[in-house]
Amino acid sequence: MTRAVELVEVGPRDGLQNESVLLSTANKVELIRRCVAAGARRIEVASFVNPRKVPQMADAEAVVEELGELEGVTRIGLVLNLRGAERALACGVDQLGAVAVASDSFGIRNQGQTSTQSVEEAARIVALARAAGRSAQVTIATAFGCPFEGAVDPAHVVQMARRLAQAGPVEIALADTIGVAVPAEVTALVAAVRAAIAPLPVRVHFHDTRNTGLANVWAAVEAGAATVDASLGGLGGCPFAPGAAGNVGTEDVAYLLARSGVETGLDLAKLIAASQWLSGVMGKALPASVSRAGPFPSGEQG
Repeated sequence: MTRAVELVEVGPRDGLQNESVLLSTANKVELIRRCVAAGARRIEVASFVNPRKVPQMADAEAVVEELGELEGVTRIGLVLNLRGAERALACGVDQLGAVAVASDSFGIRNQGQTSTQSVEEAARIVALARAAGRSAQVTIATAFGCPFEGAVDPAHVVQMARRLAQAGPVEIALADTIGVAVPAEVTALVAAVRAAIAPLPVRVHFHDTRNTGLANVWAAVEAGAATVDASLGGLGGCPFAPGAAGNVGTEDVAYLLARSGVETGLDLAKLIAASQWLSGVMGKALPASVSRAGPFPSGEQG
C-alpha cells in the first residue's frame, strides 16, 4: 500500500476532556504548538460545551485567542449544538466539528438529543458554518456500540451518514466511542458508509478500551478511510461513556502507518518528544507505546 492518510490531532480536546488534571491555557496552547511542529495540520483545539459539565474545556475561547491563526493549520472546534457553534465561530475557529449519535440513550446523556434530533442539529450546525464561510465535519458517535444499549445496527449508521452527507460537511467520521469495535466490523462499516456518501471522505475515531484500537485503524485504512483521529500520548475518554479509555496514540498510529508505507506528514521523533513533554505536564505516564519504546529502526523519523 502506497498512499497518504491524514491524521487529525484530537489530544487538546478529546485527550484532555476526561482528565482530572486541569491544564492551564498556556499549556494547552503549548501542546497545540508542539503538535503543529510535529507536522499536524488539523487539530481539535477545544470543545465549546457547557463548562459545568466539562470543566476541562471552560477556557475554549481563551485557547483559540491565545493560539491565534496558524498558517496551513485547520483549528477545529467541537460543538454539540447551535449555541456552541455560535461560540466557536465567534472566536474564529476554522472548522466546526458537529456530533450526531447513533443511540438515543447515549445521545440524551451526551448532548440532550435523541439520535434523530442529533442528526437534525448537526445538519443545522453544518449550515451555520457554511453561511459563515467556514467548513464543518460531522462525527457519528457510538457508531460501533453504545454503553447503555449495546450493539448498534450498522444499517442505522449508514442511513444517518446518508442524511448527514446531504447537509454538505467536508467529511463524516465513524467513532468507536467506547472502544468495542473489532477489525471485521470496521472494514464492513467503513466500506458501507464510503459507498453511501461518496465522494465525501470517511474519517475514523477509535478508542483503545479493549486493545483493538490500532488493529481497527489499519482495518479502516485498508477499507479506504481517508483520515484518522489520534491523541498524543493516547490520552482520552468521554465523561458520558462509562469505561471509555483513551484514544489511539498519535505516535503509535504514525509509527504503524509509516512502517506500512502510508504517508502521514508527521515527524515521529517530534511526536515522541511532545508526548514525553505532555507526560511531564500531566504528572503521569501516558498510555501510548511508541513514546516509551522508541522508533524502529533507531532514530527513524516516520
